[in-house]
Amino acid sequence: MHPILIKLGSLTVYSYGVMVAIGFALAVAFIYRRAAGFDLDKDKCLDLMIAILIFGILGARLLYVLLNLSFYTANPLEIVMLSKGGLIWYGGFIFALIAMGVYVRIKKMAFWQVVDLITPYIALAQGFGRIGCFLNGCCYGIKVSPNFPFAVTFPGEAGPRLPAQLISAVLLFLIFVILMLWQKRRRFIGEIALGYCILYSSKRFIMEFLRGDNPKILSGLTMSQVISVIIFIATLSIFIFKARQCKKRPTISK
Repeated sequence: MHPILIKLGSLTVYSYGVMVAIGFALAVAFIYRRAAGFDLDKDKCLDLMIAILIFGILGARLLYVLLNLSFYTANPLEIVMLSKGGLIWYGGFIFALIAMGVYVRIKKMAFWQVVDLITPYIALAQGFGRIGCFLNGCCYGIKVSPNFPFAVTFPGEAGPRLPAQLISAVLLFLIFVILMLWQKRRRFIGEIALGYCILYSSKRFIMEFLRGDNPKILSGLTMSQVISVIIFIATLSIFIFKARQCKKRPTISK
């Protein structure tokens, strides 16, 4: 675990922030480059990504704080200490979605075209974020035996744990590749966005069984698993409906 990459006097560079910055920068660069292929203004897309980053972090932190309210009520200054980890993706997803909806409405952009463009790169950025989680020591996995392959012992832990962060990162990079290939064969506008929700919610539901930091709230499931089930059912239903509608229509190539 290397939560701090560089420390020069009063300047401290945290590994989590660096990995998030790398993922976001790559996502923005790719989106800016491919915006024209989706009939979107690249400068508007750039501004949108900044809004998504800001509101995404706010939402992700807010949900984490609400789920750990007793701790943050006793330690209110900890709320702003993002370097210690503590972001829940679904909180960020909801806030980012709201911000995106408002922005594209104001700028008169095609909502589903926008989300079809950016969702593969969201998965890419998430993958780098999970590597940051590993370096930071948060979002850790379940305890495993010392002989377990790839087991990792974090400082302060009594025994080795599964490197759930790295497993999640690999799966997110795989989702990114799948969605990039899928973009070239999409049949209807919004298909890639729905595909992302289906793939990510499935991944998150499975990964929660491998994580050791999230409490169970309902029938042995975590809050993220409950949200994953809801998102999976909703988006899969919409996907099936839209796919049937466009069954006889030509493929959209981008």
